[in-house]
Amino acid sequence: MTYASFDLAIDEHIAHLRLNRPAALNTMSAAFFAELRAALAELHRAARARVLVLSSTGKHFTAGMSLDVFAEGGLVSPDGAAARANFAEMIAGLQEAFTALERLRMPVIAVIQGGCIGGGVDMAAACDIRYATADAFFCIQEINIGLAADLGTLQRLPKLIPEGVVREYAYSGRRMPAARARELGLVNEVFADHAQALAAALALAKEIAGKAPTAIWATKQAITHARDHGVPESLAHMALLQSAMWDSNDLREALVAAKEKREPRFDDLPPSATFGR
Repeated sequence: MTYASFDLAIDEHIAHLRLNRPAALNTMSAAFFAELRAALAELHRAARARVLVLSSTGKHFTAGMSLDVFAEGGLVSPDGAAARANFAEMIAGLQEAFTALERLRMPVIAVIQGGCIGGGVDMAAACDIRYATADAFFCIQEINIGLAADLGTLQRLPKLIPEGVVREYAYSGRRMPAARARELGLVNEVFADHAQALAAALALAKEIAGKAPTAIWATKQAITHARDHGVPESLAHMALLQSAMWDSNDLREALVAAKEKREPRFDDLPPSATFGR
């Protein structure tokens, strides 16, 4: 399947989704959100990949949401209760495109260069791991145009960095440089340029892809659940996850491979008929 907003390739269990509208600063059009949902659903259901690397092209990772989303979606000045109800549903649909990154059965590694602005912060915050270039910066741009960020930044960012820092940047619209983001833990590592950051992300993806897919799935489920729940609830959730995967082929293969002193050969997760809750 081909996409207008990005290209998608899968090689050796690693999916690479690359935003590919550099002339438009990789802004997120209405088509982008629909295509992203479709691409992530296909990756989840087909189970051909075990890790997703999300990168971009050109000077900037993304300049955020394109104005045509507002025009095409009828999001400007909704008038009346019915129109405002539709407005809320449209926002929820846009949110779902990024929430889908969390719901994937595989980890998502974002590689960020240049500006990560507005909707770009929403998207990056929904990824598992973030690598950045030295020239990267993050900007909660919505406040600068009279809006509040509404696609996940204000909900996910306080779980990643201190709340007071989130408030500082969300209220001011200032740019957070890559070095500060690394200091706070928003990004895992900072690299000199995009080529080095992407190479590191692909190397990490290859390492993750060599692990047991069931164990990676359970680990992602557990970490995401623990972020949003207390310790007792999360421990109970973990017990159920572990009971579901304890007698797995992956566990047996890992033990046999260790005994035979070879690399384990794990099967892919089975295709999934559904995506999401």
